[in-house]
Amino acid sequence: MNNDSSSRIVARLKERISTSSPGSRLPSTRALVAEFQASPVTVQKALQTLTMEGLIESQPGVGTFVRAVRTARPSDYGWQSAALGSPQVILPSTSSAMRSVSNEAISFHSGYPDRALLPERLVQSALTRAARGDAALSRPPVAGLPELQSWFARELGASTPAGINPPTPSDVIVLPGSQSGLSSIFSALVGVGQPLLIESPTYWGAILAARNAGVRLIPVPSGPEGPDPTELSRAFEESGARMFYAQPNYANPTGAQWSPGLANKILDVVREHGAFLLEDDWAHDFGINTSPAPVAARDDSGHVIYLRSLTKSVSPAIRIAAVIARGPARDRILADRGAETMYVSGILQAAALDVVTQPGWQTHLRNLRHQLQARRDLLVRGVHEHAPQAHIENIPKGGLNLWLRLPDETNLEQLTKDCESAGVIIAAGNEWFPAEPTGPFIRLNYSGPNPGAYPKGMRVLGQALKHNKH
Repeated sequence: MNNDSSSRIVARLKERISTSSPGSRLPSTRALVAEFQASPVTVQKALQTLTMEGLIESQPGVGTFVRAVRTARPSDYGWQSAALGSPQVILPSTSSAMRSVSNEAISFHSGYPDRALLPERLVQSALTRAARGDAALSRPPVAGLPELQSWFARELGASTPAGINPPTPSDVIVLPGSQSGLSSIFSALVGVGQPLLIESPTYWGAILAARNAGVRLIPVPSGPEGPDPTELSRAFEESGARMFYAQPNYANPTGAQWSPGLANKILDVVREHGAFLLEDDWAHDFGINTSPAPVAARDDSGHVIYLRSLTKSVSPAIRIAAVIARGPARDRILADRGAETMYVSGILQAAALDVVTQPGWQTHLRNLRHQLQARRDLLVRGVHEHAPQAHIENIPKGGLNLWLRLPDETNLEQLTKDCESAGVIIAAGNEWFPAEPTGPFIRLNYSGPNPGAYPKGMRVLGQALKHNKH
């Protein structure tokens, strides 16, 4: 009844407004109540509707007035082109891995695990406690909460063999996600126009951060086992680079994990050239058949800069990571972080620390290992059965992704369109290469939602490949 009365009042007032000049004053609420024989609540609802539609505006203590009608006109931002000039670096649009798609789609493109794989109860409880604590109202140190610094240092220290000095809490800088850490490291330690060796293929976000920092990328081929130390040494000699970015454990996108022998050889090459290894341990919590073995645990001379993220394993809403570096390199990174963000949210730091120090965290990680294995194996079977044209070069021992090599004649753009039109979203592999792609690849995330739909998704992929023409 009230809704009907409110609609009737809105319709009547719209007629009045259409014949009134801008700035005209409407009758008071009391007068409208008397005029329409309605309750004050009903009249208020009608006025709120008209306000939301932009027809009237209220001035407290003065009255309600008819708004002036604003005629839309095209905006001219041409002056900005002259003021800004040509961009120093032309950056790509948002990665396909960051796309939002409908819930009905079968999604293999995302770089994040499904909500069902997150420690939801731990996160919610941790955020509640953090909001009630001192972190909600205090400013944390630039380098991070001391307790969280200590946790990151202890975790890496637990992998450090005898005879190697483990990292200390003061070596740790807490970050608002690893992406910001990459940007700071490239800016502070490499510099504009300077060369950076980088695995190829590799994480698209590292490529983006390096290009944004004006760094010159030198690709180093990396296969299912990792990069060739001889090729890496040659790249150092020819380029004069002083840093190599790599993912030794469950690399994105290939899933490769370095053997201990290869890790030692790579470390020897880095030391020989007086350079840094930037180790991105993004998938530390996603081991399946093996456990991660950080290269940073083998070095105490400052050659390895270690980047460790909690964002994917704890929650995308808690963007917390850390970089562990020693010596002047650490000081330069900290200076860049202070200039960029000043400090990281204390609530997020406190919540992240709460989650990873709860007894339930280790239980969650053990369960996660089994869930990831089941999903990975289900997707592998689906590829073999329904899309045999796609070659799996490496069944990853951890991580979140399968990296598939497609027939040379594959038209990737058409393939992704055909799959999407059938409700299956895949990620073309081109954006994981810092230079020209070495062939047609796609990356499939086996930690996404609705694993029961994986076979159907692979049937769609297989049919699309059959009909694909370059």
